[in-house]
Amino acid sequence: MAWKTIIDKVWDAHVVESKQWFPDVFYIDLHLIHEVTSPQAFTMLREKWLSMWRIDRTVGTADHNVPTKDQHLPIKDKLWRIQVETLNKNCEEFGVTLYGMGHEKQGIVHVIWPQLWLTHPGKTIVCGDSHTSTHGAFGAIPFGIWTSEVGHTLATQCLLQTRPKTMRINFNWKRWDGVYSKDLILYLISEYWFKFGTGYFVEYAGDAIRELSMEARMTICNMSIEFGARGGLIAPDQTTFDYLEWREFSPTGEARDESVAYRSTLPSDVDAQFDQVIDIDVTKIEPMITYGTNPWMGIGISQHVPTETDFDTETEKSDFIKAMDYMWLTPWQPIIWQEIDYVFFGSCTNSRIEDFRLAASIIQGKKIASNVTARVVPWSHAVAAQAEKEWLKQIFEDAWFEFRGAGCSACLAMNEDKIPAWKYCVSTSNRNFQWRQWPWSRTFLASPATAAACALAGEVVDVCQR
Repeated sequence: MAWKTIIDKVWDAHVVESKQWFPDVFYIDLHLIHEVTSPQAFTMLREKWLSMWRIDRTVGTADHNVPTKDQHLPIKDKLWRIQVETLNKNCEEFGVTLYGMGHEKQGIVHVIWPQLWLTHPGKTIVCGDSHTSTHGAFGAIPFGIWTSEVGHTLATQCLLQTRPKTMRINFNWKRWDGVYSKDLILYLISEYWFKFGTGYFVEYAGDAIRELSMEARMTICNMSIEFGARGGLIAPDQTTFDYLEWREFSPTGEARDESVAYRSTLPSDVDAQFDQVIDIDVTKIEPMITYGTNPWMGIGISQHVPTETDFDTETEKSDFIKAMDYMWLTPWQPIIWQEIDYVFFGSCTNSRIEDFRLAASIIQGKKIASNVTARVVPWSHAVAAQAEKEWLKQIFEDAWFEFRGAGCSACLAMNEDKIPAWKYCVSTSNRNFQWRQWPWSRTFLASPATAAACALAGEVVDVCQR
């Protein structure tokens, strides 16, 4: 008997045809679309006189270009408005379910489906966006696809895919206070560089992973892409089942029993062999923050910015020098006490209700620093409504945060939520590339707890010492 990893089990269950030396014909259970990468795909269908094969397996939402302020008003920017209107027209013409602007279920494409139970263990999920990996928290195989592949999925519900190598990363032992899932994944990326996971699909496991909530697990899987991996997942357990129970599209009766039975077969077999195994001692991890222009440029909050001699390869040294020029930082300087201008709570990585509860517990009864502009952007209307119901929105606004509507927002600045040039922003998002939040803006990635503490102080601080 061949022992299998969870990755092998889900992959094998979705291979339609496999031939030696060729990619697999791979079946897709759920296809998610948004306004940026889907227009060209629908155009392809029209030009080739094709129809959608499984309309019921495609769902859409608007998120990248949507304004997060005055969402009830028409979109001002012409390009953004055209993209959202085109999504609306395409979904109406082809009969695709759409949670568009103004819909109570609208939100960031990677996160609203778990809230509805459209994401669940054992599924294959694709979207024209790299952070589709978020769904892996539920024991699914999700990955981002190119725009041309969006068209292929619409037409055939299948893709040509090369089987990935498998990697298991064990986060063992207990986290310190102030260390959250964002710190775990930033530590991994900083230790192993952003190309280490190339060609792999990763299973995250270990004591520290099992103690995480489902929403915290979504943060880990979301940033698998920044590790270079094709995607990442976590085997389903009771925490998974409890989260999915009784959600809007959860199965009932006999279908529910069959679903539970199937999910229980998914975890990797005890003797399953992975192509690569990494063990990480979580007790070595402190609150993390990035200092450069790539997520691998991260350090513990108590550490100093590296120097050129800390890097082995010429590529790393060159990237570091460029990052210092862009970020206007000095090698060997402590990251703590670095003054900041903006704080952004948002993105598909860290804008869940748990993040807002955590941040609110830190800022309650206080005010942000006078030199800081702080914005809170929930990842869905459902989270925004829950934050208001729990009085979290009021806590943020009392502390002088601006609480906005759902959308991708300043994560990638494809709407009006931009970080001005030369300004420093502590962001709970997933990428700190040059110009990511606007030309010449400078981004520090951190957890919601660290971001909240920095907003109050007006500079980079250790949340454990606040």
